[in-house]
Amino acid sequence: MNDLFAKNAPQGVPRKSESSQSYTAQDIEVLEGLEPVRRRPGMYIGGTDERALHHLVTEVLDNSMDEAVAGHATRIELELHGDGRVSVQDNGRGIPVDPHPKYKDKSALEVILTILHAGGKFSNKAYETSGGLHGVGVSVVNALSSDLLVEVIRDKVLWSQNYSRGHPTSKLENKGPLSNRRGTKLTFLPDTEIFGDKLKFRPKTLHHMARSKAYLFRGVEIRWKCDPSLIKEGDETPPEAVFHFPNGLADFLKDAVNADHALFAEPFSGLGKLDSQSEKVEWAITWLTRGEGFFTSYCNTIPTPLGGTHENGFRQGITKALRQYGEMTGVKKAAQLTSDDVLSQTCGIVSVFIRDPHFQGQTKDKLVTQGVGRSVENLIKDRCDLWLSLHKEEADALLQFSLERAEERQRRKQDKDTVRQSATKRLHLPGKLADCIAKDREDTEVFLVEGDSAGGSAKQARNRKTQAILPLRGKILNVANATHDKMRANQEITDLGKALGCGFGKDCDPEKLRYGRVIIMTDADVDGAHIASLLLTFFFQQMRPLITSGRIYLALPPLYRLSTKGKVVYAHDDADKERLMESEFKGNQKVEVSRFKGLGEMNWKHLKETTMDPQSRSLLKVKLPQETGLESTETSIPVEVFIENLMGRKPEKRFEFIQQNAQFVDDIDI
Repeated sequence: MNDLFAKNAPQGVPRKSESSQSYTAQDIEVLEGLEPVRRRPGMYIGGTDERALHHLVTEVLDNSMDEAVAGHATRIELELHGDGRVSVQDNGRGIPVDPHPKYKDKSALEVILTILHAGGKFSNKAYETSGGLHGVGVSVVNALSSDLLVEVIRDKVLWSQNYSRGHPTSKLENKGPLSNRRGTKLTFLPDTEIFGDKLKFRPKTLHHMARSKAYLFRGVEIRWKCDPSLIKEGDETPPEAVFHFPNGLADFLKDAVNADHALFAEPFSGLGKLDSQSEKVEWAITWLTRGEGFFTSYCNTIPTPLGGTHENGFRQGITKALRQYGEMTGVKKAAQLTSDDVLSQTCGIVSVFIRDPHFQGQTKDKLVTQGVGRSVENLIKDRCDLWLSLHKEEADALLQFSLERAEERQRRKQDKDTVRQSATKRLHLPGKLADCIAKDREDTEVFLVEGDSAGGSAKQARNRKTQAILPLRGKILNVANATHDKMRANQEITDLGKALGCGFGKDCDPEKLRYGRVIIMTDADVDGAHIASLLLTFFFQQMRPLITSGRIYLALPPLYRLSTKGKVVYAHDDADKERLMESEFKGNQKVEVSRFKGLGEMNWKHLKETTMDPQSRSLLKVKLPQETGLESTETSIPVEVFIENLMGRKPEKRFEFIQQNAQFVDDIDI
């Protein structure tokens, strides 16, 4: 039979004599104990990079947190030593040290540290809720450490044992009575054979980890300590700190969020029991009027950066509650709100404690437990319904805030549909735009000018190769006090958006800008200054990345032309005129002074010479205050607030500004 098979074997299939003799039972390798962890650490901690290194501390710290959550520990100490070792100590029950019934020659402590999937968290006898669910956490730390010391205090007796790379290097020793302490202390040094000799623990990361854990369980006190020699210059991490937050996540938000950036003063927070008496959810969330937000979730104090069923339930609960509130108050558009509309600009945390959770992968980045989502959703919706009904002012503000996010979402969708529909068509530019022909964007610039008259002069004065002209009709819309619908319907803003081609709001991308510079060129009088202010407000609110990337400029056209006996100079304002009369003409009364009524009244040659020719003109680059160092005094306010006060919907803010600054005005040119 074997001869028949070999004789009829397809071409390319190796015969028995060629390969099978080289692959035998001796080639089947059986990895025992913790050797699989050392061979494939990525399967257990996600890799061998810096994140994986710090994950070792997380595994040990989570065991102590489980003791605290179970009500057996009130204090945890995390210390980073000068030689790179980390110690985690708690005042819990202490790991059992008596012989294990299945492995009679080993203590329960040694079983936990040397055998995968061994621990006290597979049933609900020792822990009702816990983070160390797979029984691999501390044994993995042991496997990947070149040196590990565990100390246990049980029944007022101190026990200790040493390990290296997953194996005990000493017997479990009774160190004698110790009556004033209890709990477990584990000190370990990561193995350089696994992580290399360059990776080191970061004090800032471990400090943040300790603080976060204290927020997540309001009943625990966490003490942080670090060798001062490890804290680099400029790192504000303290060498010692004590974390205890009686109000849990609500305390965290108060520390993390600038109160001036919040939509309302107090966050929506709470703590409630789920279907089981031992299961609960805690949350805290606030909405931001400006600045970057965040949303994080946890299960049994384990961070779940990829979210999961608990996070989905939380989002759905708040969204449904706000929709219902909107419908009850007669706001029909509330029915169209999505979770992203309601929660896209928030700072929030949700933390659940549940029995037997299921995660996606050993690193527990995502919770996939079925049923917890619905439980969280129902509880959060009920609590949010009550909160909205008791805080009507905040509820109305949140509803309006979310509806604005919905309008933005719908507008972005329309913009994307427009781009998709016109992708294969010729680029449609505003009819009044006189475009340039240069292909290299960095060599080009577009001038934004007021009206057709000024536009005509500018078109004659420009360099057709590199300079484009876009005339705008009068004063553009003040976007600071206009609705999104009104802004979209404004022809001047629509033309401006098409000409620049970089998108609005969050979709604004400086890389898509069609020109290297955008130059605002308005008359040198009060009306011109007002138009420039309106344009700057538009760019700040709708195309801020163009400002931060240094693409927006102000032209400096002259207000006066001074001439006598063939000598001609230009003055930008009255003060400049008086200075030039003294310095250039020595007070000569025969100097002819011409005041330009506007750019449209200037001879195109004069406009080119004074304002548009790169060889002779002057430009002001628009920068934000923090880029110039002007926002460093105690009396300064954020530029967002300043623009909102002067250009926004509240006239009383402008009146207040005028009252406070009127004393500094020497002359008003009417």
